[in-house]
Amino acid sequence: MIVGIGNLGAALANYGGFASRGFRVAALIDADPEMTGRQVAGIPVQHSDELEKIISDNGVSIGVITTPPGVAQQVCERLVAAGITSILNFAPTVLSVPDGVDVRKVDLSIELQILAFHEQRKAGEEAAAQESAVPAPAARRADSTDQGPDGDVPAVMPA
Repeated sequence: MIVGIGNLGAALANYGGFASRGFRVAALIDADPEMTGRQVAGIPVQHSDELEKIISDNGVSIGVITTPPGVAQQVCERLVAAGITSILNFAPTVLSVPDGVDVRKVDLSIELQILAFHEQRKAGEEAAAQESAVPAPAARRADSTDQGPDGDVPAVMPA
């Protein structure tokens, strides 16, 4: 069951990878009356007033939350009260659940930050590799004009 059929919820409903892994989207739920009855991925969107009945009638065990953050906790509580014990949360908020309920949070901004970190690390490694590939300056013999400020002649001067 996917609750919240905005852009992300609709994209998940259309994702073909669920079926290939043995998952069936049992229902699409949204609070917007204008969405009720619309077909998304061949599944009619049902109103959130029917959430508990839909869970019971379809034997739903996993809920996917793609709602705005302000209503995600309320949706979560309704799912749990109706018997859902596993929740995949895409809402940008942390959900509070009782013991025995598993929640996996998917935060796309954190995932992008992780990828950006890896990109910076790779760029740093590439820069270091390029620096080590450049030959060091050749050493030359110091002469009397190459004296340091204290009058010492360094053994090796950069070219």
